[in-house]
Amino acid sequence: MTEIDFMLRAETAGTEVTRFNALKHGVLSCYTVLPWENADEYSALVAALAAEHGPQGPTEEHLVEELAGILWRKRRLRLAEGAVYRRGLEATLSPFRETVKSALVLIDAPDQPAWVVNAIRATPSDTREDIVDMEQDETMTKHALDLLSSQRNDAYEAALAALRADTQEWWAEVLASDPEELEEDEEPATADAEGLRHFLEQEVLPWFENRKKELATRPLIREQAFGEALDPDKLERLGRYEVHLDRKLERTLAMLLRLKELRQPNETR
Repeated sequence: MTEIDFMLRAETAGTEVTRFNALKHGVLSCYTVLPWENADEYSALVAALAAEHGPQGPTEEHLVEELAGILWRKRRLRLAEGAVYRRGLEATLSPFRETVKSALVLIDAPDQPAWVVNAIRATPSDTREDIVDMEQDETMTKHALDLLSSQRNDAYEAALAALRADTQEWWAEVLASDPEELEEDEEPATADAEGLRHFLEQEVLPWFENRKKELATRPLIREQAFGEALDPDKLERLGRYEVHLDRKLERTLAMLLRLKELRQPNETR
């Protein structure tokens, strides 16, 4: 092949791809791409298939566009499968379901359904970040307790400054609470070393323990929720439709390849 022949072939291939970019305005594409779908993505798919198969004539062009339509519907099936799971996940959050109880049946964990949603939504990366954050917070709190046990005159101020900002805000809320809302055996908090020590030991440290259990059981709750979200009946119908598309894809591709084989002898003459 001469350099001129190579350039002509490349120019012809580019023309075919450009021509197929316009198929989104064709007979099939205007019905294949739904109003909320990306027509440019479909056009790119058709162009890629055209570049791969190099169709000649309206019949081969139709088969290429038919291939694009089948692959586009298979993509839509993946979206439908995700929608089925999301609908199932919504059901697992119903107060009538016992996702947490089932997930933690082998673990002595407190019943805290308020964090089920967080457990399901959190990715493994999110959980690792939360564990690091909690450990840093706990380290700062224990350092503050060490300062409270020191003989420093400014132990209270130093310990308060050593706490994380959200713990300081929690302590401020405790100090500002209405004494009339306290339990009968509960004493009002005092803004001194003893009051802060009592708060950290009785409120903050137990919170860390509960937080550790919550983070440790997240994977179990997440697995249980996604398992319960599976709707075999709906997925079976989607699976049958996908098998239909696969068979249609095989037949269409076979027809296209057969047509290309039939015209090859004519092209070599």
